[in-house]
Amino acid sequence: MIRKAVIPAAGLGTRLLPATKSQPKEMLPVGRKPVIQYVVEELVAAGIKDIIIITGLKKRSIEDHFDEDPILQNMPPQLCPTANNMNVQLFYIRQSTPLGLGHAVSLAKDFTGDEDFVVALGDSIIHSAKPHELLTRMMKAHREKGAVATIALEHVPEEDVSKYGIASLEDKGEKISRLVDIVEKPPREQSPSNYAVAARYIFSPLIYDALSRISVGHGGEYQLTDAIRLLIHDGLPVYGVMLNEGERRLDIGGFDTYFEAFFLLALTDEELGERMVKWVKKWLQEHESRLKHAP
Repeated sequence: MIRKAVIPAAGLGTRLLPATKSQPKEMLPVGRKPVIQYVVEELVAAGIKDIIIITGLKKRSIEDHFDEDPILQNMPPQLCPTANNMNVQLFYIRQSTPLGLGHAVSLAKDFTGDEDFVVALGDSIIHSAKPHELLTRMMKAHREKGAVATIALEHVPEEDVSKYGIASLEDKGEKISRLVDIVEKPPREQSPSNYAVAARYIFSPLIYDALSRISVGHGGEYQLTDAIRLLIHDGLPVYGVMLNEGERRLDIGGFDTYFEAFFLLALTDEELGERMVKWVKKWLQEHESRLKHAP
């Protein structure tokens, strides 16, 4: 049973300025909740009991969000989430210098110890009827395959491969497949596939040895993808688990994907979704002539 998780949340969020000038991108609201709350809820639903969040400069509001608040202590738990009422232990460590995702994960070594653990990116939501089911499938595959790393994957358009880590698979088209290679943000013409890493990972402690052996990579940072590639080249079993139909990774990394995520969750909101759908239909009707001439 995997019981620990790492949430990297130390990124600067420069692509979302000025919205992120004084607040973390992980705290941007998407629908009714900030991004990172969706991530923590997903982990808890998957059975995770202990989470360490890797924070950095101007990230204190993440800790405040999950802390007890005496002023709001009589509010319903769904309106005032805390680590206590979510039944999870939260720990924090700072990445003082932004050296990349690989470096951020390496800071969790003492926390995870000799246990396998989940890594869930703090700026990405898994949207589905039951978001935790992806992690549940990953945990099952990780255990049954004897994997040292298990990675969530999704198909992306060819024009988007340069935005993500891209995997090459042994059995293309299968829901679960062994990786034969992985590369960080390749140019479109050099991409081995369009299977993109989808912000969720499971690792054995062997990832820390691989992280200690990598050099500065893409973007002048220590890339987690490069450490995974070392595991593959060492002949160790690394597997990918595809997102199912109805599962979607919402990447809150830039305004385009942030707007899409907010729009989707607004339209599917249990209380206000139907009203929002009607509003959108009305707006489209009122602007139909102008939209016909849009590029």
